[in-house]
Amino acid sequence: MPKFLIEREILGAGDLSGAELQAIAQTSCNVLQKMGPQIQWVHSYVTGDKIYCVYIAPNEEMVRAHAQQGGFPANRVAEIKSVIDPTTAEPSAIVSQLSAKV
Repeated sequence: MPKFLIEREILGAGDLSGAELQAIAQTSCNVLQKMGPQIQWVHSYVTGDKIYCVYIAPNEEMVRAHAQQGGFPANRVAEIKSVIDPTTAEPSAIVSQLSAKV
């Protein structure tokens, strides 16, 4: 199932309190529960004025429907094609990546 990166422009996101972030997370989880198991929230990164979220969903439309139902912005939605990290530099990483695409 595809993974998506969602960029949410939220002014002052980095200054939100723990209670405010908890309320946002609860709202998101409530919407996800209503939408069913096809869409899953993996995790999010909070920066100064943006929140970046990683979701697993069958398509971009479902990601955008979640945002609309939750009252969240979804300024940009991009399908994640690959993930790289320091282990990608290892020679065995090429074999692993090729195997994962089969």
